[in-house]
Amino acid sequence: MMKRKTLLLLLLSTICIATTAVGQVTEPEATLKEQSTDTIPGWKTGGVVGFNVAQSALINWAAGGENSFAVNGIFSVFANYKQGKTTWDNSLDVGYGLLNQGEGSDYKKTDDKIDLLSKFGREAYKNLYFAGLFNFKSQMTAGYNYRADGTKNRISDAFAPAYIIAAIGMDYKPSSYLSIFAAPATGKTTFVIDDELSNAGAFGVDPGENSFSEFGGYMRFIFTKNDFESEFLKNVSITSKLDLFSNYLENPQNIVVNWENLIALRINKFLTVNINTHLIYDDKIKIAKEVDGVEESYPRVQFKEIFGLGISFKF
Repeated sequence: MMKRKTLLLLLLSTICIATTAVGQVTEPEATLKEQSTDTIPGWKTGGVVGFNVAQSALINWAAGGENSFAVNGIFSVFANYKQGKTTWDNSLDVGYGLLNQGEGSDYKKTDDKIDLLSKFGREAYKNLYFAGLFNFKSQMTAGYNYRADGTKNRISDAFAPAYIIAAIGMDYKPSSYLSIFAAPATGKTTFVIDDELSNAGAFGVDPGENSFSEFGGYMRFIFTKNDFESEFLKNVSITSKLDLFSNYLENPQNIVVNWENLIALRINKFLTVNINTHLIYDDKIKIAKEVDGVEESYPRVQFKEIFGLGISFKF
């Protein structure tokens, strides 16, 4: 328990320091973010808050069906600095969603993420920068596996898992829309700050341990564009982020993949339609599924898709 508290304090301190350093600001990779020049020379800042709600109610409906209610929200801010040969990109993206379907059913989580990024670069050649990157990812609440018989078991929780990546490498920026960061020297730490989950060896930790570290190579591709000239695409924003990591010390051929895509369409000043997809593959994360009455756990491709029509506010 003392080890767990120490790890949690260390993790929270790291997040607080990083958040303070970037001022809770983010890289231009969320939907419909307008980069407006700040009063401080070299800085561009902005953000978006969005909410999507869906609801259905059925009373004596002969065709059948179930009542449902779903809500999904995002909070995303950024602050980017460019002055001379120096660049500093910062981002904070937070998302959360809940679904309730059926009389007397529990609310189920549909989205839950914290993604904090800070990347500092110094130009070496045209469009090529020496760069260092810090990235923290986690979630806020517990997640469950819901079985066919109506039972459920907890498979994740706040800071279980949590990931910290610290990398040093080169950042290639051929345009304002594209960044390719490659880091041959990267440290990655996975935290599972929950005794029950750590005792089960969840997310690759050794049973009873609350964390494990890896050293390897890392690449991050980011494409983000919201100023298309085509009349057909002028209200469209597209963002794609792809992270690849290889652990030099164990099974380097097993590449960890994390790929997010966001397509957003602005209907008017406040209404937006967005589609978000998220694909993950990590050979250290074993997903349990019931096959012919037997529960089997092994690595699988994870995929999430969210479609929303809702309200967004930019600042």
